[in-house]
Amino acid sequence: MTVTLFMSGKLTRRNLFWPVLTGILLAIVILLLFPSQFGLKQQTTAISSLAGSSPTSYAEAVQRATPAVVNIYTSTVVQREIHPLFNDPLLRHFLDQGNNPRQERLQQSLGSGVIVDSRGYILTNNHVIAGADQILVSLYDRRESLARVIGTDPDTDLAVLKIELEDIEAITFGRSADIRVGDIVLAIGNPFGFGQTVTQGIISATGRYGLNLNTYENYLQTDADINPGNSGGALINPRGELVGINAAIFSRSGGSQGIGLAIPAENAREVLNSIIDHGRVIRGWLGLEVAELTPLAIVQLSLPLRRGIIITATHPGGPADQAGLRVGDVITAIDDSDIMEGREGLLQVARMMPGQTAAITVLRNGKQLTFNATVGTRPTPSPR
Repeated sequence: MTVTLFMSGKLTRRNLFWPVLTGILLAIVILLLFPSQFGLKQQTTAISSLAGSSPTSYAEAVQRATPAVVNIYTSTVVQREIHPLFNDPLLRHFLDQGNNPRQERLQQSLGSGVIVDSRGYILTNNHVIAGADQILVSLYDRRESLARVIGTDPDTDLAVLKIELEDIEAITFGRSADIRVGDIVLAIGNPFGFGQTVTQGIISATGRYGLNLNTYENYLQTDADINPGNSGGALINPRGELVGINAAIFSRSGGSQGIGLAIPAENAREVLNSIIDHGRVIRGWLGLEVAELTPLAIVQLSLPLRRGIIITATHPGGPADQAGLRVGDVITAIDDSDIMEGREGLLQVARMMPGQTAAITVLRNGKQLTFNATVGTRPTPSPR
């Protein structure tokens, strides 16, 4: 009986094998042919959409932007030191004038720029054209033109040039305020004089400051390759819109190491409009210097704050001094906007128009006080 049952069970499993296998294969075929019946179509579509969200080429964006990116070549006449003997009127007669070294030499450099207005206005870095005696602009279509300086702003390292040519294509401004860390960007410029070059990367950080490069720092950081000659060139988004003006790199070797810095396009546009309208940038000014509070200072001063800025100096007779602000006051808000770091306060005041009243809230000896200061005009910075 036992043997019979074993043999019977063995025969039963063998008889079931093929029907089960056929059923599994049939189920697979049904799933492939009719995925919507089992809720699979929506998932497949989502995956396809995600895969298609990243383009395989940025050629269209580059084609829209490159006609507005220019190469800038500058030349400067530099005085060359000569031996003091040649300056002696008595000895000069006896010295061989043919061996007298030239007292002047021509120094040349290069950079990039962006056409931002069809009337011929170009944005570039101030350090690209600073001290130049002649500025030559080379366009994407190989036309060339001498440029004149409309105005400069050393506080942001920006300059505005103008060329006189017809049929000029200007770039479209994007919203740099909407830029997020991780967004794809392209850098266009003239690295090492190679000619127009495009590199790709992402936004690594926003709001970089405290680098001691300029007075007003609010940089976009990117890992798109930026090298010498790229300064003043365009940082664009995948739609070909300008989101930044390439300005600097952090490097231990002098070449790109994945830390490039660009001035946000909206900041650059404010400078551009002010220079075109007034010949210079007009900024609000309170006449004070501030420093961020360190955790140690907060503890030592027994402040009910985690962050803030403290006044370290006031300009005698300046707006802050006249309003009654003192060294040691901790600024917590300007016009009801909380101020947690020096950059925020500096930029907010700079955007105010001279003559405007600013309500400045401070902590003094544990008490909260508010002072009304009449915003002045920031003095013109000394050339760098």
